[in-house]
Amino acid sequence: MDRIIVVGAGQAGAACVAKLRAEGFEGAITLIGDEPAPPYQRPPLSKAYLLGDMELERLYLRPLEWYAENTIDLRMGQPVEAVDASAKTVTVGGEALPYDALVFATGSTPRHLPAEIGGNLRGVHVVRTLADVDAMEPQVREDGRALIVGGGYIGLEAAAVARKRGMDVTVIEAAPRILGRVACAETADYFRDLHESHGVTIKEGVGLECLDAADRRVVGAMLNNGEEHPYDLVVAGIGVTPNDALAAMAGVTLENGIATDARGRTSDPSIWAAGDCASLPFRGERIRLESVQNAIDQAEAVAKNILGAGEDYEPKPWFWSDQYDVKLQIAGLNLGYDRVAVRDGGKARSHWYYKGDDLLAVDAMNDPRGYMIGKRLIEAGKSPAPAVVADPESDLKALLKA
Repeated sequence: MDRIIVVGAGQAGAACVAKLRAEGFEGAITLIGDEPAPPYQRPPLSKAYLLGDMELERLYLRPLEWYAENTIDLRMGQPVEAVDASAKTVTVGGEALPYDALVFATGSTPRHLPAEIGGNLRGVHVVRTLADVDAMEPQVREDGRALIVGGGYIGLEAAAVARKRGMDVTVIEAAPRILGRVACAETADYFRDLHESHGVTIKEGVGLECLDAADRRVVGAMLNNGEEHPYDLVVAGIGVTPNDALAAMAGVTLENGIATDARGRTSDPSIWAAGDCASLPFRGERIRLESVQNAIDQAEAVAKNILGAGEDYEPKPWFWSDQYDVKLQIAGLNLGYDRVAVRDGGKARSHWYYKGDDLLAVDAMNDPRGYMIGKRLIEAGKSPAPAVVADPESDLKALLKA
């Protein structure tokens, strides 16, 4: 094993190359990114960075000189042109680079609003890259009117930032309620109340019919309930799709992203995948985990397995979201839950997801203690009775010893 190429210079790609060096790999490493910036954090983009509370350099995962110091060939702003799995080469900048192992850490792409309803107008944005946020920032102004299309966490975070910047903000969600795919009704109720208390208008069961334009710039929107309102900024938070086109070019199996085994290897034994683009086996299903934590952990596991560790990656999912003065922390995955225990401690609140008697996940709002104990319980395979966790007087920490 002399040459490893990692395609995708995001959180997963950066974690993978760092782990390869930390594990003692002395061969050639090439990290290829299509953005002109070195690997950087994405979560602060739509929050601290957009608000002006974080400088550009603080976004970078490592100083630029770190890559040279660790003999990592970092190629920025160079999209991959071709992957030839038979020849085991990746073509970038017209040069065919040979590899012994190839890692796809290509991430995901936000879904855009269709062009036929105005999705290509100026003033219509998605939130994913540094360029996306830099393009949006001048329009996030105090006298502006923002329409957020999609009531998931990305849309709600965008709404919170726009409102904090003084904009008039409306969120529309085509499904019957916000957070419908990712959270229980109790969590949705909590965040609906939070946003409305800050002056955000939330319209559920309402979709976008079309955008109105003047001089190719958005000036308003027609909703599918017949309402028409003026807007000068539209943000689409309608989900993402895995970036698997290069993997398809390489001929590896795709299944809701790049299909891997439990060790991160694809159907081609020389090709691996990690992060948002990869689908992996989990509890008898195949899932993709779109989180910073998974990108890092899975990429590090892949790096070790490329070097022969032979260890299955066992996800321990956790996520977070910051909205106004609320920090939401999520432990576990709520797939298949059938009931929710609500622990209301006043300012601290948590929602505990169960499938039968089994604890699956916890949503904790300004409740770091509930989050940490819930996370440890889930990882230990312990499931306290719902009535116990719902009692705000019960000692959660004691449950760890039970």
